Amino acid sequence: MSVVVRRVGPEAAPDVLAVVREAFGARPPLDPPADALGEDVDSIARLLAVRGGLLATIDDAPVGCAVLDVVPAGLVLRRFGVVPSAQGRGVATALVGAAKQAAVGRAALVVVAREELPETVAFWERHGFVETGRSTPYVELSLALDTDFEAPDAETMRALGERVGRSLAAGDLVVLTGELGAGKTTFTQGLGTGLQVRGGVTSPTFVIARVHPSLTGGPDLVHVDAYRLGGLDELDDLDLDASLDDAVTVVEWGAGLAESLADSRLEVVIERAVGDAPADDELDPRRVCLRWVVGQ
Repeated sequence: MSVVVRRVGPEAAPDVLAVVREAFGARPPLDPPADALGEDVDSIARLLAVRGGLLATIDDAPVGCAVLDVVPAGLVLRRFGVVPSAQGRGVATALVGAAKQAAVGRAALVVVAREELPETVAFWERHGFVETGRSTPYVELSLALDTDFEAPDAETMRALGERVGRSLAAGDLVVLTGELGAGKTTFTQGLGTGLQVRGGVTSPTFVIARVHPSLTGGPDLVHVDAYRLGGLDELDDLDLDASLDDAVTVVEWGAGLAESLADSRLEVVIERAVGDAPADDELDPRRVCLRWVVGQ
């Protein structure tokens, strides 16, 4: 009887649509009507194809959902709803928790509520969201998220990478920056675990790029080491454009080069937290800064 929330894509459009119609159809009539009431399977599938979504179930029955979108301010929750029969059972709170995981590294979670629904606004406020904009009849609320993380050891670094990996989708570009031995490959190993791809992730220095196929039908991981590349021409020679839309591409030493590959990217900067510790000290902690750069 517990709530299970999973990340979904266009294949879940019928279930997501069923939740949207039941959840939004039970709300009081609004003027103008909620855009969600005009959705169909095709339109929901198109929305889910961009960033995916979240589907909550109880005993395998769909009871809640959210569609994920991105804006410069962060990750946006759209079509957020819970069917009336499941309200009061922690579904909405579970969806918020899953959304925080999906938004790891982004500056904020963002939602838009209606002024005519004060209980909905109050729900978001109870979860720490604050009003960041208002254009009648809409209220924008945001929840600030952590973007800096401490990684005192390799296990923590790998676990952080795994969290980030679970939040990524096909087409995402990750640019990794950090000195030699900072933990870039360790972080990428975690990404591979989160993405559930085949093969142990190791430094691709001597082959420049490796492809790790998905084990679950999700995006492959393309792991690139730009340390030995002489410039943009050599990066172009790798023909990464051919796989960018269908894979998650991670470029170590990519700052100043890989930004040209996509309008949006996750920049991961790994720094030593203790500047005077020996470089090979296994206890030398790291500070990891995650920043999404979203094209306009």
